[in-house]
Amino acid sequence: MHPALAVCLVFCGCCSNVVFLELLVRQFPGCGNIVTFSQFLFIAVEGFIFEANFGRKRPAIPMRYYLIMVAMFFTVSVVNNYALNLNIAMPLHMIFRSGSLIASMALGIIILKKRYSLSKYTSIALVSMGIFTCTFMSAKQVASDSSLNEEDGLHVFLWWLLGIAALTFALLMSARMGIFQETLYKQFGKHSKEALFYNHALPLPGFVLLAPNIYHHAVLFSQSEPFQIPVIGLTMPIMWFYLLMNVITQYVCIRGVFILTTECTSLTVTLVVTLRKFVSLIFSILYFRNPFTAWHWLGTAFVFVGTLMYTEVWNSLGPLLARWRKRPKEE
Repeated sequence: MHPALAVCLVFCGCCSNVVFLELLVRQFPGCGNIVTFSQFLFIAVEGFIFEANFGRKRPAIPMRYYLIMVAMFFTVSVVNNYALNLNIAMPLHMIFRSGSLIASMALGIIILKKRYSLSKYTSIALVSMGIFTCTFMSAKQVASDSSLNEEDGLHVFLWWLLGIAALTFALLMSARMGIFQETLYKQFGKHSKEALFYNHALPLPGFVLLAPNIYHHAVLFSQSEPFQIPVIGLTMPIMWFYLLMNVITQYVCIRGVFILTTECTSLTVTLVVTLRKFVSLIFSILYFRNPFTAWHWLGTAFVFVGTLMYTEVWNSLGPLLARWRKRPKEE
């Protein structure tokens, strides 16, 4: 597949996914578990058919390593989605998760004994400053909510702090999982599609612990207003339609990223994913009119400039621009 088409899949899939996720969360803030379960189930079924060949294909990486990876992946996914139940706004959720570079660098220094250049440390400082600015301004908004009395306001603020703690834990766990994957791929080779399948299939029994919550929201979804799907004319509860579209767009996004990793350099993939996060953030703010001050914009700019500095995209763009400028002269 052409890389340009893969980029379109990433942008269309991931940005649409954010829209449908926010539509779900705004109606039922506690629906994170049913969303996570649906995404895992869909990708697991698809992988069982096309990657595992109905269980006949043996994994290239030993199963015991997948069990460790899956425990981390399941925890990160559930905690990230559950944070939306704790008064965390979608824009802050996206900005905070963009800080994965900080966690990756910190754990890389501690675990892998890596050393980085001054520009890397500068970029991480920018990302840290951006996340701190956005988090601090969001804290002020939560604490000063005029629609709440003092006791309720304190209760909401404490839940918000718990949400920040959950996001921080998920960020560090995700970085640790990345280091674990890196060591596995060095030992056994890259098998990203196989890893995608096992990361989504093996955690499915764990959702039994969340079954009451999932069933409760399934009932609520079934009681939502009916919606007629355009073109095919099928009628279904609108929340189930939102969930279906969320699952499909999540799959499109993940497939697009997978294709990019096979067709492009890791730097290009990082740049595309970073730009996708920025577009998703802007769309979420404008379309859903989420509260976003000038300080939030400043913090967002720090995060994305720091991310681009870390990937050293400027060094890659320089030669490309130079060749582009020379082309008319050569012609």
